[in-house]
Amino acid sequence: MKAVGNAPFQAAELDDVIAKARSATDGYAAEVLRSHLLSVGLYLLPAGGTDDQTPHDEDEVYYAVRGRAMLRVGAEDHPVNPGTLLFVPAHAVHFFHDIAQELILVVFWAPPEGSGEPDRPAKAGEGVIR
Repeated sequence: MKAVGNAPFQAAELDDVIAKARSATDGYAAEVLRSHLLSVGLYLLPAGGTDDQTPHDEDEVYYAVRGRAMLRVGAEDHPVNPGTLLFVPAHAVHFFHDIAQELILVVFWAPPEGSGEPDRPAKAGEGVIR
């Protein structure tokens, strides 16, 4: 398989990234890893906290490392537990709520965070996870 792009090998230690997110005012460690095709960040929400994010221009995959909460996508709620994987399409209204235990989420963005298509409207059915 031929390599695409010029991104070098990258690595990060989860405990270091969690510490970085804890020190951020918004609980987010952005662009822990990044190439021209995707980026990875870490989002930390405290128990009882509020997630005030707005829709993004990129697709996201969340991996729940720790914690328990609910994710609302559109009008539907989905349980979040350690080990849960969640896909949220670009432009879908979504947020975490009912955060019962501190929530630590690894966030995969494609294309990389901040490089999406801001003029593309959501398609019918986006934001519905089955």
